[in-house]
Amino acid sequence: MQGSSALKRKRQDGVPSSGSLTDAERVLYNVIRSRKDMGIWSKDMKRETNLPDNVVKKALGSLQLKQLIKEVVNCQNKAKKHYMASEFEPSKEITGGDWYSNGSLDVGFIDCVKAACLKEIPWPKVDTLDGILEGVQRKKYFNVELTSHQIEEILRALILDDEIVETKSTGFGDFASIPVGRVCYRRKRKSGSKEEPKTGAMASIPCGVCPRISSCTPDGIISPITCVYYQKWLDF
Repeated sequence: MQGSSALKRKRQDGVPSSGSLTDAERVLYNVIRSRKDMGIWSKDMKRETNLPDNVVKKALGSLQLKQLIKEVVNCQNKAKKHYMASEFEPSKEITGGDWYSNGSLDVGFIDCVKAACLKEIPWPKVDTLDGILEGVQRKKYFNVELTSHQIEEILRALILDDEIVETKSTGFGDFASIPVGRVCYRRKRKSGSKEEPKTGAMASIPCGVCPRISSCTPDGIISPITCVYYQKWLDF
């Protein structure tokens, strides 16, 4: 029972027992494991250990069969054989980050996330990062849980694609439910689009929708000079 418990502890720690590896395997394993989530290129480990190529090849194969190490794809150079201890997950420097799969940029997935985000910003509405993220998660567009950081990266990509614009809430009109100053996103109006509304110049300022516009005069009680809404629009 004691021997079984000791073996279990060693497996949990990810460290093989001294009798389970050859000298070459142990040397290579220690070098690979020391690199943690960055792993190491096969040529670098050969240079560090000074072991012959045939010994390294045989030891690497044995370590993989024992599930102590794994080969991972380095997005910066897919031709390089890169190894890592099985207990670690590759860092973003190795995988390329959230938008990479097997060392390649997952363009299809990125396009799908872009489309989902655009659905959450129907023209002429505006929405915040949190609102878009909540909508994407609630409607379960994907089997994976996207993070706020990932959605923010997609929104920035959509800005570069000229699909959306970043703006700030004024607290009026389409921004009524969003605190003043909060960063928001709006679909970019496409020239000739059927959904593009025809608005007059006054519709973009508070005066265009003010119910007291008929009583507003420069020297009156209701005046552009004293109107807090008009001042906020000027500041914006």
